[in-house]
Amino acid sequence: MELNLNHVDYLQVGVTSQKTMKLLPTVGRKATQKVVVADYDGVVTCFGMKKGEAVPVFKSLPGQKISRLELGGALGTPQEKIFVSSGSEVRGYTKKGKQFLTFEANLTESINAMHVSGADLFVCASYIYNHYCDCKDQDYYLSGDKINDVLCLPVETVGRIVPILACQDRVLRVLQGSDLQYDVEVPGPPTVLELLNRDGGKGGEEVVYGTADGKLGLVQITKSGPITSWELDNEKKKGGVLCIDTFDIVGDGVKDILVGRDDGTVEVYGLDSSNEPVLPIYGTPSFCLKLNSSVTSIQGGCVGKDMYDEVLTATYTGWVSGLTTEPQQMVAGPGDEIKMSRETQGKVATLRAELEQLQVKVLQGREKYQQSSQSSTAVSAVPVFSINDKFTLCQDDASYSLTLEVQTAIDNLLLQSDVPIDLLDVDKNSAVVSFSECDSESNGNFLLATYRCQANTTRLELKVRSIEGQYGTLQAYVTPRLQPKTCQVRQYQIKPLSLHQRTHAIDQERPMNTLRLTGQFSFAEIHSWVVFCLPEVPEKTPAGDNITFYFQNTFLGTHLEATYCKGEANFKSDNISTISILKDVLSKEATKRKINLNISYEVNEDSVSHTLQMIHPKLEYQLILAKKVQLIDALKELQVHEGNADFLIPEYRSILDESAQLLEEYKKQPAHLERLYGMITDLFIDKFKFKGQNVKTKVSQLLAILNNYELDSLMEFFSEA
Repeated sequence: MELNLNHVDYLQVGVTSQKTMKLLPTVGRKATQKVVVADYDGVVTCFGMKKGEAVPVFKSLPGQKISRLELGGALGTPQEKIFVSSGSEVRGYTKKGKQFLTFEANLTESINAMHVSGADLFVCASYIYNHYCDCKDQDYYLSGDKINDVLCLPVETVGRIVPILACQDRVLRVLQGSDLQYDVEVPGPPTVLELLNRDGGKGGEEVVYGTADGKLGLVQITKSGPITSWELDNEKKKGGVLCIDTFDIVGDGVKDILVGRDDGTVEVYGLDSSNEPVLPIYGTPSFCLKLNSSVTSIQGGCVGKDMYDEVLTATYTGWVSGLTTEPQQMVAGPGDEIKMSRETQGKVATLRAELEQLQVKVLQGREKYQQSSQSSTAVSAVPVFSINDKFTLCQDDASYSLTLEVQTAIDNLLLQSDVPIDLLDVDKNSAVVSFSECDSESNGNFLLATYRCQANTTRLELKVRSIEGQYGTLQAYVTPRLQPKTCQVRQYQIKPLSLHQRTHAIDQERPMNTLRLTGQFSFAEIHSWVVFCLPEVPEKTPAGDNITFYFQNTFLGTHLEATYCKGEANFKSDNISTISILKDVLSKEATKRKINLNISYEVNEDSVSHTLQMIHPKLEYQLILAKKVQLIDALKELQVHEGNADFLIPEYRSILDESAQLLEEYKKQPAHLERLYGMITDLFIDKFKFKGQNVKTKVSQLLAILNNYELDSLMEFFSEA
């Protein structure tokens, strides 16, 4: 069955948070529904569509930023009561806009996730979960990592309260009262949870989750433990998942999964007979639309016109839009005329009048500003604007993705770094970049790059790659197209072990090197040092007396285990360089705080050859790629000279055929070969540093071997040096 959806804009509100737009239930399958949306200005707006116009039902007064919006009501009745969280307060409104509830949750932090089920209210701050029943405190839980979303299985179906927390450490935590029942490990940091079919599917136990790195999954939360139904990888490298809904948009009686992502992508997944998601849907091209801003909320329903279903979206910049099944264009044959209906004529006339009024207002505003700026008592107010930014490590290519989104058009962006980093090409990025010369010795700048954006660019995505062992700060200066000119600065820490990513477990059979620290330090102090060294570690000191974290190097695949408590810390890794970086940085941090450390270590000689074997396939591939790229120009000249490439051997013909792809790949990997050479050099120096030997004079010999690379000769040099 073919799926054709047409984009229609309904209304623009203020900047919106994740999950702050819902459709109110209605009587009848195809009757139009009212839309309720909340924004950063603290305003709750409810509207319906009438004759193609958004007609307001109610609008609340401005206030503190609204972080979540949920629908609720008595179990078994239409869920048409509106609940919003703002700061640490939850407010309730009827569908006509009357406020019937103001509840202060008494949390020290703002609520960032909320779920409502009958008389039960579930709210979460960064690490704290609270359950209230009839506004009375019931249960409390302190999470080991940041909570991104909360959900409860339908009580009317499962017969008990089962809250589920989506946590940043790649875990869904299933609770029972105030206790942890069990963990569900997922392939990425989960950002959003939704019940399958809005009711949990068969048995009410099926939950769909989306992750920050763009993966989707379905897990069944049973009494005995989790059952993973399916996991969908993010093969096309789309954005992280921010919102999910299930709705039969195709109209075949089977619910489809609607997905909104932080790069503006909207997707519709069909479900096959085994309940697994499929793209494309029923033989049609996969339905995928790209909006200009992050999709913060998504719902399936009927808004614009009776009998026409649609996918309703709300974006970060505040646009509430529909992807409707209603045809938006009329096609005429040769010589035919299309008569515009009175309704459409009225719409066009209204839009023209509105546009003229806006143009007059803009001119009046400009004149007023010019006059006031020339007076002796002129006061220039700095315009306030919001930035939605994300700095995340991408496992696939061991790079950091920096995404910046502004509610208005971006004029330019200046990047400054006091640590060596590489800027990688991003296909989605259309901004023009220019680099300034840096003098790292005198002012500490290693990177100064300016991005000049095209008109109406509100979202910019960049990729950077750091070098482990070199740490500092990356700063982004964002200047929007606003008058008077203003700029906001965002800072991002490049950590000493910046390419390491949290994982659930490591291979304990690998040859491991060990670093052990003892001294008069507290649990909070050693935890703060680990936070300083490694990404994806919660800033809050974990509960209990000790903790173990596992990490994987996204570039090399080497592992790290960190176990520490008050007065003692143990680190194990199959890469000597990782242990060396930790030793240097932790010693420096302890010295700053005047804490005396006792440091001991054990070096496993086998780990060096093990690490070299892990580097080998990457190095070999890059060397072959570099050689192929060097041959392209010469082969093209031969082809022009001879008139064809038939005389070439098959290997050279394939290089010519694939020249565009080879050059594109080589361009995307700046300094990749040098990076691998640097890692091998560091490994060589670190190996002998632990033996008390300085081998920097032999680095030139090492580089000569790398220039004529063979794994056996390299390993022999490492063992004999």
